[in-house]
Amino acid sequence: MQLYKKFRDAPAPDNLGRDRDYAVDLIPKFILASGTFTRMLVHTDVVRYLEFKQIAGSYVYRDGRINKVPSNESEALRSSLMGLFEKRRARSFFMFLQNWKDNDPTTHQGGHWRVHLVTGVELTPIILLQA
Repeated sequence: MQLYKKFRDAPAPDNLGRDRDYAVDLIPKFILASGTFTRMLVHTDVVRYLEFKQIAGSYVYRDGRINKVPSNESEALRSSLMGLFEKRRARSFFMFLQNWKDNDPTTHQGGHWRVHLVTGVELTPIILLQA
């Protein structure tokens, strides 16, 4: 079996069965909790066969190490994934998100955040902030 050979450097024992008896998907699947795809899965009752988990963070593999992708301003400043100017920009972005209020245009910094600038498509806000 290919995975066994990759991680054990030895042929797989016969008692594990044939290659086609296994289906291993190494690519994680992310879906929006309130997205169309999720509603379709619930409507078709496929959710009985699935397991949903809330993710605690995102990680990337870079320079031989696994690094957490920053999700708040303090993580952005400590991250080794970004340079000094990128850290400042990320910190400003996270602070902007934390100060956002839908009904208060003064927190929008003059932008029209529900209309995509390139296509003019109406966007649904999906920003979830952790308290």
